[in-house]
Amino acid sequence: MSPIQLPQLDIDRPGMFPPAESALHEPEGLLAWGGGLSPIWLLSAYRQGIFPWYNPGEPILWWSPDPRYGFVPGTVHLGRSRQRQLRRMDWRVRADTAFDAVVRQCAEVPRAGQGGTWIDDAMRAAYGRMHALGFGHSIEVFEGEVLVGGLYGLAIGRVFFAESMFSLRSQASALALYALSRTLADWGWRWIDAQLHNPHLALLGGRSMARTGYLRLLAEDTVLPGREGPWSAAFPDRGFGHYVG
Repeated sequence: MSPIQLPQLDIDRPGMFPPAESALHEPEGLLAWGGGLSPIWLLSAYRQGIFPWYNPGEPILWWSPDPRYGFVPGTVHLGRSRQRQLRRMDWRVRADTAFDAVVRQCAEVPRAGQGGTWIDDAMRAAYGRMHALGFGHSIEVFEGEVLVGGLYGLAIGRVFFAESMFSLRSQASALALYALSRTLADWGWRWIDAQLHNPHLALLGGRSMARTGYLRLLAEDTVLPGREGPWSAAFPDRGFGHYVG
């Protein structure tokens, strides 16, 4: 469907979206187009269960799929073979020390079945602004001083909205997600949003949530006090063993 057949967002009314429930069924979750990527647009969107996703050269497209996919903190599953590999690796987990580098790698690392990336310069700049404001966070996996994997996303209230992850070494992004999951469980958070199902996330323990339930969770949890400031101290440069007890 051409974006012109969707509701067009008024750039002069930042943060004003149609109801998430009005999203299309085909393609699943497509809601609107236009608007902007300033913090007021992004904060309003995520609090309403909406996120931007578009190809370079397209207008901004906004989505709210049903069901939603993600993780309950503390339930990310690493099979025995993954755990054995991670115990052998001299990797350390940090947070918010290399946000721009994580976003850049997420944009540039090739992915199976994908010919390109949706993380264009405008998206990188937008999430960089969110990081500067304290909403954007990166979980990073280092081998020595070399960044080998990680993920980034937004924390609004007590919900983490994961945007993308990458690995330069097998299982590095799984370690980042596992460390994030265990830490958020310790903080009492209830949801890590991953937007859409994919087989890799399913193997790690992802689960679906009906959009109605997801929107209720957002209404309750995004208004709660979150974790202010950089998260560096919460991820104190430790390896896999620190997160398994």
